[in-house]
Amino acid sequence: MVEFTLWDIFRNLLEAARWTVALSLVAFIGGGVVGLLLLVVRLSKAPGTHFLVGSYVQLFQGTPLLMQLFLAYFGIALFGIKTSAWVAAAFALTLYTSAFLTEIWRGCVASIPKGQWEAGQSLAMSFREQLQYIVLPQALKIAIPPTVGFLVQVVKGTALASVIGFIELTKAGTMITNATFKPFVVYSCVALLYFALCFPISLYAKKLERKINARAS
Repeated sequence: MVEFTLWDIFRNLLEAARWTVALSLVAFIGGGVVGLLLLVVRLSKAPGTHFLVGSYVQLFQGTPLLMQLFLAYFGIALFGIKTSAWVAAAFALTLYTSAFLTEIWRGCVASIPKGQWEAGQSLAMSFREQLQYIVLPQALKIAIPPTVGFLVQVVKGTALASVIGFIELTKAGTMITNATFKPFVVYSCVALLYFALCFPISLYAKKLERKINARAS
């Protein structure tokens, strides 16, 4: 029987943590792009867009991420498309992230006084110009802290990708536990690595929020 040292366990978990970081970044960046597009569509006030985008947001916010991962992994195959756990996890987490970011950013835009929109209209600006030059620059300052803070939820959400066979930090922890029979040691290391990933992000989000509040006052 091979004896695993603490360093062997931690080293293997560190290698798996790279995939947790990679999946988090793909989901966060992809979700940000999709979320921004959905926000613009929702703000355009075109017929039916408010209902459609609102339904999209409610669908992904109102259903468990675990179920979304299962549907992405097994559902894509129904269309004859061969997929991997990596693709399915990235796809599901991107949609999940986009729904939450759309709602976060919508709230930030809604906090901008209506007079700002009216000022743009008085200057004969188009809807795109109002967003680009007046509304979004102001909303961006408000949106940065909650957006950065939500990244913590994305990182922790990647743990659920283990149920479809994607080998990230949690899945690697389970595999190492099966080999070492040291669940307490292994999962303590897993928890420590998640904390090392998430805690600095939380601190940075709070720091940004304090900066913005200080400037506003």
